[in-house]
Amino acid sequence: MLAALPLMIIPFILYNLAMLGILGGGGIGSLGTVISSLQMLSGAVWTMTLGDVIIVVALVFLFVEILKASRNGRGSLINHMLSMLVFIAYLVEFLLVRDAATQIFFILMTITFVDVIGGFAVAIRSAGRDVSIGL
Repeated sequence: MLAALPLMIIPFILYNLAMLGILGGGGIGSLGTVISSLQMLSGAVWTMTLGDVIIVVALVFLFVEILKASRNGRGSLINHMLSMLVFIAYLVEFLLVRDAATQIFFILMTITFVDVIGGFAVAIRSAGRDVSIGL
């Protein structure tokens, strides 16, 4: 049953922890905290912020969720329903919470939307291949 839990809830929780200031410092401003910087050969400095890390984590989880959608089983329908609920939670928070009206949260919400739509599309495609009609 734990496999049916949508992984996209983890970036949602991480963002909310950062928004509350638990992930380091000053609330929503902590998303701009530089996690790492790297001097490139061109002389430019590439930096990665906490918000960028949360987006990368969400993209990795999106890949895993799409892989999970390709399997058939009892938990897949529950996973799709829970993924839709997570997307609804993103949407409600984006519309109603002032600190969630950021580009980072919008990108996370879009990734979650792609997870919902992609999960349904992959499940429908794989279910269609499982159906065999004898002639």
